[in-house]
Amino acid sequence: MPTINPNHAVMEFRPGPGGEESIIWMDDLMKMYVRYANKVNWRVSQIDENIIKISGTDAFNQLKWETGTHRVQRVPVTEKRGRLQTSTAAIVVLPQIETFEITINPDDLEFTASRAGGKGGQNVNKVSTAVRLLHKPTGLNFSVRQERSQQQNREIALNLLKSKLWQIEEEKKISQIGTARSSIGQALRADKIRTYNYPRNQIKDHRINKEFNLQKTLDGDLFDLLLELTVLDSID
Repeated sequence: MPTINPNHAVMEFRPGPGGEESIIWMDDLMKMYVRYANKVNWRVSQIDENIIKISGTDAFNQLKWETGTHRVQRVPVTEKRGRLQTSTAAIVVLPQIETFEITINPDDLEFTASRAGGKGGQNVNKVSTAVRLLHKPTGLNFSVRQERSQQQNREIALNLLKSKLWQIEEEKKISQIGTARSSIGQALRADKIRTYNYPRNQIKDHRINKEFNLQKTLDGDLFDLLLELTVLDSID
């Protein structure tokens, strides 16, 4: 059995259909979780443009149920006629796997180094510190530019691969036993788990059928919402 570190959560954000508005919504969601992390004194690391790692006491156990499709209903800033639109973004929350019984063959890995863009000073921009990892058997690939050392970024990429391979194994188990979701909530699904309705200033979580204040939540106050979701831990 793999050993999961409950104090680290890797969050990957993906825009859904909807073009620019979906990308904006994806960024808004990421900012929401960063604000919450700041409120509870968790550390946030930017692994890539759409991937963050949140570290703090029980971070994974609190955030694991955020995996799924988050739907927003609002008038986009790009909408000139003031029409209400619906867009989505998907979130995948992965744990940090400390031990994992699947052996990764080094011959199955392909590392590519490149210069990291953005902030970080001359070293980051002039030296090939960013890393792209391709796992040939599955086609999984990760780009990591978090650290100033190429070796550190290689290790981060390998940890991401372990988490993804663990997730694939969980999907297989779920499929075999025919359950709706695993008790640890890591199935990667297209399920709409939550709707954020701007005109009503309301969030509705469809799994527990409860509503929350939208602006309060977007400002990083996820305390009530995450507390209510603990009921899902008892659902097989």
